[in-house]
Formats: sequence, structure tokens, C-alpha cells
Amino acid sequence: MNIKNSILLRARIAFLVVSIFALAITYKIIDLQMVEGEKWNKLADEIGLQYRKVKATRGNIYSDNGSLLATSVPYYKVAIDPSRISEERYQNEIDSLCMNLSGFYGDVSPQEYKRRITNARVSGRKYLVVNRMQINYQQKKEMRDWPIFRYGRMGGGVIFEKVEKRFLPFSYLANRTVGYVNENLEGAGLEYSFNAQLAGKDGEALFRKMAGGNWKPVYDGSDVRPVEGMDLETTIDVNLQDVAEAALLKALTDHGADYGAVVVMEVKTGAIKAISNLGKTKSNRYAELYNYAVGRQGLREPGSTFKLATMIALLEEEQINLDDSIDTGNGKYKIYNNTVRDHEEDGYGRVTIREAFEKSSNVAMAKLTEKHFGTKPQKFYNYLEDLWLTKPLGFQMVGEGAPNVKKPENWSGITLPWMAYGYGLELTPLHTLTLFNAVANDGKMIRPIIVKSIQRTNQVSEEFSSEVLVNRICSEKTLQQMRLLLEGVVERGTANNIKNSHYKIAGKTGTAQLLVNGRHSKKYMTSFAGYFPADEPLYSAIVVIENPKGFRQYGSNVAAPVFKEIADKVYATNVKMHEPIPEEYRREMGVFPVIRAGNQIDLKMLCNELGVSNHSETTDEWVRSSRRTNSVQWVPAKVSEKFVPDVTGMTLRDAIYLLENRGLKVSIEGQGRVKSQSIYPGRKINKGSKIKLELG
Repeated sequence: MNIKNSILLRARIAFLVVSIFALAITYKIIDLQMVEGEKWNKLADEIGLQYRKVKATRGNIYSDNGSLLATSVPYYKVAIDPSRISEERYQNEIDSLCMNLSGFYGDVSPQEYKRRITNARVSGRKYLVVNRMQINYQQKKEMRDWPIFRYGRMGGGVIFEKVEKRFLPFSYLANRTVGYVNENLEGAGLEYSFNAQLAGKDGEALFRKMAGGNWKPVYDGSDVRPVEGMDLETTIDVNLQDVAEAALLKALTDHGADYGAVVVMEVKTGAIKAISNLGKTKSNRYAELYNYAVGRQGLREPGSTFKLATMIALLEEEQINLDDSIDTGNGKYKIYNNTVRDHEEDGYGRVTIREAFEKSSNVAMAKLTEKHFGTKPQKFYNYLEDLWLTKPLGFQMVGEGAPNVKKPENWSGITLPWMAYGYGLELTPLHTLTLFNAVANDGKMIRPIIVKSIQRTNQVSEEFSSEVLVNRICSEKTLQQMRLLLEGVVERGTANNIKNSHYKIAGKTGTAQLLVNGRHSKKYMTSFAGYFPADEPLYSAIVVIENPKGFRQYGSNVAAPVFKEIADKVYATNVKMHEPIPEEYRREMGVFPVIRAGNQIDLKMLCNELGVSNHSETTDEWVRSSRRTNSVQWVPAKVSEKFVPDVTGMTLRDAIYLLENRGLKVSIEGQGRVKSQSIYPGRKINKGSKIKLELG
């Protein structure tokens, strides 16, 4: 045999051996996984090794200006593996460690802590929970510097097991709207509705079961890292939310009502700026128990607020005029064996249709509807369909209550006249508000939104914008007439108690008897829906309060004042709603440079350079100008470390310095000095929150 053949033979033998070895390995793998897999998995369970889920960090929920409404805060369970500690280190530092543990937790003596850890060390236990109480991140940082613990997991045996808890920085503010998700993946609000986006994707890691049923991670390099959840940016304005909740709570307490709801919406965008739901608890306190504004339990007969829809249908028929008269008689109108009644005991007699609406005459609405739609009920129903009152809005939150409006084939002889003034059908407050908002928005009906975008690390993943449900709910003529009618309700009608001289409100009161066991009771659902300012609407809102006690039980004196309180506070803080400074005064002011607020040393130097007389009685670093006839006086700007400062009138440099040094993230729009700020001055600072400055 020559050398070449010898080499080839050896190569073939070697290849054959390697192939046989590879096949043997493959066979063994298949045998272990497919044939004996169950056996070895069972054995692994017996010795305590198991792949377990590693929860992903849940995404944050933000308000419209970047303030945190909900976030996940890390807490830690402290455990120790005593076998990791060297004998010398243990003898030198265990007493000091136990002194720290006893002083921190305050539950047992240092000797007891030493006994527990020593027993675990002697018995060979590799995992001992030091204390069941969970600690926060700052406490964890403090513990990492303690004796023994300062050597970390490998040298000191310390194990900090991360446990995330949901934290609401504004406590109960918008609590039900933010919502929750429990261990069974059941819940409510934004947390539940957007759980798929917020939850992220869980990871997986190998854990060993320790004595006492605890699981300790085994770092073997096979971990699958979790993917953090995405963040929600909502339309909620925390300042408006605070105002709405406070006003609603005060009214509920004053009237001893069962529950109430408020929704405030931006007219042009349909963005919900505030939504509050407060119900009475067993202890007679009020808390956010259910989202009555949106959910199925909030479905109620709307009462007189529904007269808006009735009047739109009547005016669209073009067979009536607002100055036409109608006889409401003594306030009673009998239909079959049922009687329609007006609030005024002796009735309103003969009035114009305009007056009938402003005074909220049930008799007038029933008579007009019977006259114009009695023989064609389907046409009235068609108008309700055109106004999107017979189907859900398609709101972003799970659990929206669908309208309960019967079709004409299921109507009785009294259904149409009863429906004319808001009985015999059920709507949620949000649905009613959407119709009023359409009137304010030049006839364009917008689907309400509460989430603007879904983001991950400030990168927008999905964005939501205004979606038009109905391009035009009625003709221009009808729209203008309806706006006159709604303004008249506040100027001369049932809501004239909320009329004011600063700005106009337009809206409609509602008072409906509640159904109890299928019969109308002496309990009432009071409401007021409308918008402001009436001439150039910025916001629409609805207030509903169920079962107020006492002699005041009508929408005009229960719900309407809550609406006005919210509107007043919006007016007081919204520059756009105020009249501009008269031209002559602006000309007079023009002799002075634009000096409003800032660092006192800088402002005094500027005035001195320009020859403007100025003086001060304060040594504060930050001041505002108080203008006199021929001089400027400096007054304290009341800047605090804990509260958002008022930076309006300041240069951008000064504003950014003050805000960023207090942990706020600043974004700007425009040029010049600060004209407005998105977080109102005086609110407690939440570090990391975003604040937007508008310059001009």
C-alpha cells in the first residue's frame, strides 16, 4: 500500500469515528429531551431548579404636560447567602451588621439577627430572608454601605430582590381614570385598557427553590431579558383635574348625594382635560369607585339635557320658529293614562318656543314632538342616529356604556313625547357631552380622546388625534339657533343663577326622576351640560349628581354651580379668556422697558443703565416688578425649592435656570420672554416632570 492510500484510509477512519460520535451525541440529546425529558424535568423540579418569569417594568402614564400620573417604583426584598462570607470577614463584621439591621427594622434585637444568620450559616443554607419588609431604592443604597453587605453578592452574600410597585404621584387624583390591573389581569381605567402596551414583555431566568419556599435567581447566562412597557401620554390637565374633583366633592358633600361625575373637554380637539367620578362609600366618604362618566353603570335617563337633540330635530324640520308661541297651559299634558308635568306648579301658560326651552318646559317639548313627529316616529329616530346618539362613541377606554335607545317598532304611544324631554332612553354623561361639544365646535362632532400617544423612551410608537364622527350635525341656521337657545338658558332661563359679567356660559340644565324597581321615584339625577366662553368656546363640560338630598334637588341649584366653579377657575388662570390691555394703556406702558421678573441684581443693573428709577425693600434674589407712575419697585417673587415657581415675564435664561435646578424638564415654544407655563405656579414639584414654556 502506497503512502497516499494509507493517508486516505486514515482520514476515512477518522471521519467515520467523528460521524459515529456526532450521531451518538444527537441520539443522546433526542433521548434526553424526547424520551427521558419528563423524568429529568421532574428531577429538576425536585432539586428546585425552574425557569420562571421575570416581570417587565411597567410603562408610565403621563398627563398632558408630562407630569407623572402613574409609575412603577422599585422596592427590594433583602436576603442573604451566609455561605458567601469568609470566616474572617464574618467574625469581624457580623455584630456591626446585626446592629444596623436591628436599628433599621426595629423588630428584634441585634442578638436575634445574629442568631438567625449564624444558624443559617452553620446549617449550610444559601438563602435567608433578612426581613419581610420591603425597602426603597434610597434605603437599598444605604444598606449597600453596611458591614458585610458592602462586599456585594459574591463577597458579602447580600441579595436585593427587586419588586416593583405601582405608585401614583398625585395620590387619588384621577385615580379611577388611571385605573388598575390585578394579578388575574382584571382591572379598569387606562391601566387595564392599555395593559398590552404598558405591561411590556416578561423575560425568563433560572431560579433555585430555597428553604421556606423562596426562589433565588441562578445567573447561568441563559436569561431572557424583559422588554420594558411603553408609556402613555394622556390629555389630562392635572390642574383642571384638581379643580374638577374639588368642586365635585364639595357639591356631593353639601347635598349628601350618592355619586357624581364631571368631564371637561377641549372643544376643538375632543381631548378630555379632566374626568372625575366620586361615589359614597360605606363609611359615608367619597371615593372614585366607578367611572360613571363613561361606563355602563353611568347609563341614565338624561332628562332635560336631551332637549338639545329634540330641538335640533324640530328646527331641522323647518316647520317652527323660535318666536312661535305654544300653550303649555297649567303645566300638565295628559297622554293616554300618563301625564307630562312641568316644574312650575301652575305651568307657564302661552310662551314662545325660545322661552319654553329656556324655562325647560316638558309640556312644550312633548306637544311639539307629538305634532311634528307623531305620524313619522322613524324620522325622529333618524335624527338621533344622525346625532350619533344610538351607538357607542368608540372611546379609548374599555367598558364604555352603549346608548339604550329603542327603535320605533318597539315604541308605545307615550315613548315619543316622553323621549322629547329625556325619558325612555339612557345615555352616559360622556355621550351627552359629545353632542353639546359638537354645538360648540361649529357643528363638528369629535370622538373624545384621553390618550394622545404611546411612547418608548420619548420615541412615539403610536399617536392619536381628533377623529370626526359627524362633519356637521345640522344646518348652519339650526346651529346658530341652538347656540342662542343654550345661551338664553343661562341669561334668562333655568340656569340664570350661574350668569356672570366676565364671560358667557351656554348650556342646559337637566333633572330626571330615577327609576327604582321599574318605576320613577322621588330621587333625582341632576345635571348641567354646556360650554364656555359662549362666543368663542374653548371648553365644554358636563356635571351629573345623583340623588341629592334636601330641598334643592334640581340641575340648576345642584349641578350648574359646580360647572360654574370649574369655569370660573379656568377663566382665572387662562390668559386667552381675558380681554387684551387697552391700546392707550399699552402706549403708556411703552415708555418703560419690558421689565417684569427675574434676578434682582440683573434687573437693577438694567434699569440703572437705562436711567429708569427703581427701588426695593427686599433682599430676595428673585423678584417681580411692581410698576409705579415713573419708577419700578421690586417685590419678592416667592421662589421655593418645593413648589413650581412663577416664571412668567422672565427671560428664558432665568426661567430655565430656576426650573431645571428644581428637577423639571423644560420645553419651549416661540421667542421672547415667558408668556405662560404649562404647570401652574404653586404646585408641588415632582422631579422629572415636563413643563412647557410659551414665549412671546
